[in-house]
Amino acid sequence: MKKLILDKIRMLSGVNLLFDIPWKDLTTLGVGGLTEYIVQPTNIDSLRKLILFCYENDMSYFIIGGGSNIIGSDSSIGKLVIKLPKDCMDEFVCAGNNVNVGATLSNKSFVKKALEHGFGGISPLAFIPGQIGGSLRMNAGAHGCTISDYLIEIHCLNFKGEHLVIAKDDIEWDYRSSSIHSDYIITGAVFKLPKVDMKNENITLDKLMTKRKETNAKGRNAGCVFKNPSPSTPAGKLIDMCGCKGLSVGDAVVSTEHANFIVNNGNATETDFLELAIKIKRIVFEKTGIYLQPEVEFANDLSFESLNSITSTVAVLKGGTSSEREVSLESGKAVANALRSAGYNVLEVDIQALEITPEMYKADIVFPVLHGGFGESGELQKLMEVAGIEFVGCGSEACEIIMDKISTKKVMEEYGIKGAKDIVLVGKDYKFPNELSLPVVTKPPRDGSSFGVSLVTTLDEWKKALDFSYKYDDRILVEEYIDGIELTVGVIDGEPLPAVEIDYPGEMYDFDAKYTHEKGETYYHCPPKNISEDLHKQCQDIAVSFYNAVKARDVTRVDLMVKDSGEIYVLEGNNLPGFTASSLLPKSAQEAGKSFVELCAQLALCAIKRKKRKS
Repeated sequence: MKKLILDKIRMLSGVNLLFDIPWKDLTTLGVGGLTEYIVQPTNIDSLRKLILFCYENDMSYFIIGGGSNIIGSDSSIGKLVIKLPKDCMDEFVCAGNNVNVGATLSNKSFVKKALEHGFGGISPLAFIPGQIGGSLRMNAGAHGCTISDYLIEIHCLNFKGEHLVIAKDDIEWDYRSSSIHSDYIITGAVFKLPKVDMKNENITLDKLMTKRKETNAKGRNAGCVFKNPSPSTPAGKLIDMCGCKGLSVGDAVVSTEHANFIVNNGNATETDFLELAIKIKRIVFEKTGIYLQPEVEFANDLSFESLNSITSTVAVLKGGTSSEREVSLESGKAVANALRSAGYNVLEVDIQALEITPEMYKADIVFPVLHGGFGESGELQKLMEVAGIEFVGCGSEACEIIMDKISTKKVMEEYGIKGAKDIVLVGKDYKFPNELSLPVVTKPPRDGSSFGVSLVTTLDEWKKALDFSYKYDDRILVEEYIDGIELTVGVIDGEPLPAVEIDYPGEMYDFDAKYTHEKGETYYHCPPKNISEDLHKQCQDIAVSFYNAVKARDVTRVDLMVKDSGEIYVLEGNNLPGFTASSLLPKSAQEAGKSFVELCAQLALCAIKRKKRKS
């Protein structure tokens, strides 16, 4: 059968058939054995005919351009290896500000030719190894410049060999990825480039060149091995931080100049490279909770699968039925996207009833992002505990305490944690308490996001405030109003994050100050700007004491008030803080040098480790 297929390929016009070509001659890394045979079309039309032939004969193929990010195979890959014709696919043709570029033109040549014609803006692309086709597929970029920024359209062949022109806006572009179909072969693209001051552009290029020389890996390599989980979480930084520089398997070595490069020190094999990549991935996960995802492409599908299959499945619960449903949906979506960037398989579940869903049983762990209601009260956590499902966050007992501000204050009193003087009203009691004096704050004890909260400064406001709070609960917590600087401190796995100072326009951090901003903008200062370092440290210590007192785990956010006298009061805790763009926990994590992806991955890792200890 193989001979018959090869004979048919030989009959195709404009196609060269080559045998026993070593992978080291096809890729920049140079690992792998001999290919059985390679088919090399001499022009785009012969490439089109070859792709149609593969479609009609149900043949799989593997495309090689410049080979800069490809890992060759030690064994047969069971596919037709097609080497793209360089000479007829590396054009650079100007038409006004539009530039037609061939898919096999190198990024370096693209930048150089653009400069020769007075175009710029793309200088950082010169230092990304590879060609235009591969760079478009992965939406390559560096130093704030991304290749899709100036794109108008791409030209490609589909799996039937048909020519397609796809507009930029018809493609979904994401950080280092695109929705370009994996079976489509990019043959060229059209860009609209800006005219630039050549002197300034060359200065920029020289600066980038100097910086590149300082960090460029020495020796044969395939470029970056792993994708950056996010722009602020470079894979190289994670690998370096986990102590992997210089790690080796056979002749495959992690570069000491750039930790995201694996260098072939002579006679490395695909097996060496794969074993080293797997070792790096496991080490980084065990220390950060992030599963690095490969940026390189393996010729052998089995190798890719063995590296990429090292992951966990997380069910992210969002929505719920409480008054905070919309905030939960937003938070849940953000967490799900962050965990995907961290290499997890994510199942998003919109929970609208107190129950265990099939997705929760299917997942390795559950990440609840349910604010208020049964998702934060401990009811759902109790169901998961009974079902033997491991989850992120506090256990049911701690959730029940933290969710109920009255129970929280009892624990605080037991452990000597200072809180505002208070009294509890039950059953529509409208009598102003003798134990307190105005101003006071009225709040339902089991709701978040400041729902039902009022500041009462006169007796005329008293009944209206109680009626507002009674909409959410039949018990009302009335507390003395504490005038001071409001702070919140996140605690992650027992360690405090920097405090966030909340600078709101009114007299209280209410729903408007958090979300609607009708009274004015709320500002968040992290680290705080109006308290001393000593007070800041005291606030962090008190937050950890609170975390331990309520027997929290994984994550808690503690709200505090610092009076002018330096007295510190704990207002309340939150066992499932918000994870939206404006949420306070991610803000403080960022100040601590922890990106949102790292934060979510660390929390997932807490649950995974707990599950491993129990098994």
